[in-house]
Amino acid sequence: QSCHRPAGQRASQEPGRGGLPEGVEYIPTRKKGKNPMKPVGVAWYSLYARTRLGYLFYQRQVKKARERYPHGHSVPQPYCFPGVKILPIPVLSNNYSYLVIDTGSSQAAVIDPSDPLAVQAAIEEEGVMLEAIFCTHKHWDHSGGNEALCQQHSSCRVYGSTLDAIPQLTNPLADREKVSVGSLTFEALATPGHTVGHMVYVLDGGPFGSPPCLFSGDLLFLAGCGRPFEGSPETMLASLDVAMGLGEDTLLWPGHEYALECLTFASLLELDNSALEQKLQWAVQQRQEKRSTCPSTLGEEQTYNPFLRTHRPELQEALGLWPGGGEDPDAFRARVLKEVRRRKDLYQAT
Repeated sequence: QSCHRPAGQRASQEPGRGGLPEGVEYIPTRKKGKNPMKPVGVAWYSLYARTRLGYLFYQRQVKKARERYPHGHSVPQPYCFPGVKILPIPVLSNNYSYLVIDTGSSQAAVIDPSDPLAVQAAIEEEGVMLEAIFCTHKHWDHSGGNEALCQQHSSCRVYGSTLDAIPQLTNPLADREKVSVGSLTFEALATPGHTVGHMVYVLDGGPFGSPPCLFSGDLLFLAGCGRPFEGSPETMLASLDVAMGLGEDTLLWPGHEYALECLTFASLLELDNSALEQKLQWAVQQRQEKRSTCPSTLGEEQTYNPFLRTHRPELQEALGLWPGGGEDPDAFRARVLKEVRRRKDLYQAT
């Protein structure tokens, strides 16, 4: 596979406002009755996240995805900078794992190994040594491959938060703690909300002449963000602000391929957002060709991601929200975030 460097993309086909163009395959877990995280209530979420039933459900997901997408749900595109290679691994029906390689030493780390077979195949194809697993959170579709990979790679360490019940965790991390894998340096940032122990990982691109790389798990997607299953809107807003403090050139590597769904929803909120319209056109073309839509940049995301635009008057007006007299600005932004989340959940239910 050839390597690709991030660059601006353009597309010519314009999707209609009423839905996706004919012939575009929608890849979601978002069909009625198919999404395990739908408004199914606290009881089901507790079963999924905290009991063996969740693991059994995950195993069923893996089996079905391997049958439906024997070569993955998307065409992966490696990204290379001098000394580092990032390989997205499409797993399950819409997840991404990431193999990050120090090309000088052939040492590697993987972020969120959902399907151990797919990850192991990438490790063998690249001829690298797996030294670390960075787990963003406990959900099985992000941590389910930990045990099998640790059995195959005895020197591999598993990193994550002790606040989440991460399988095979060997090296608990604190907020802002750094870990080296070969010449790669990752920084863990605590970003609670989706789960209480959710963490994101930032690869320092400085030594390689590249921008920082944010592996965001279920905190942040292209034009979207994860649901606050274990946190308030205020908590999720604070975590999003942590991510946005990384700089506009930071490359965003999300945990899911949700671009079409998120961009289409966002276009219903801001009808005259040209950056959003352009990104949606590009995403439609990418998905027609089964190509991944990642990475984007945090600078891009601020122009079209409604979950990152809670400070923008045009979004506030579209939602019919105005700050109350004397209301704290961040409290108002949290109220805007809550309303965007509510509408997104209703949109997914249709």
